[in-house]
Amino acid sequence: MPTVEERLAAMGLTVHEVVPPVAAYVPAVLSGRYVYTSGQLPFVDGVLAETGKVGAGVTPERAAELAAICALNAIAAVKSVVSLDRVARVVKVVGFVASAPDFTGQPGVINGASNLLLEAFGEKGAHARSAVGVAVLPLDSPVEVEIVVELAE
Repeated sequence: MPTVEERLAAMGLTVHEVVPPVAAYVPAVLSGRYVYTSGQLPFVDGVLAETGKVGAGVTPERAAELAAICALNAIAAVKSVVSLDRVARVVKVVGFVASAPDFTGQPGVINGASNLLLEAFGEKGAHARSAVGVAVLPLDSPVEVEIVVELAE
């Protein structure tokens, strides 16, 4: 069975070093058998990939791509505290979408993150989820994603 990083490599993706925090927090916390990540923005090589509101300048399709980048950054945050081989299950995903007032497609946007996690972790990537529309996100990011994973004993 391929590892998470092998599955991602087959998709042309690499788990990079964790994105440094932009404020007073840590990227991930290990507590018992769970790892909780902080909200991850769509940083690529240290630069926010896009800014703006979904439905007003950022298309839902582009926002879904950005959500996948957030999920990849969340995987990097998990990897910063434990081996990805220890992940037994992705338990929960919370996605925030900076939305134009009339935009209601938040679930489709956060599918970008969910789909990446399913591809990376296989059946262990099936998770509970919330997709929330908000007025604004840090640094004017269109999306932010956090995850909770359970570790094998």
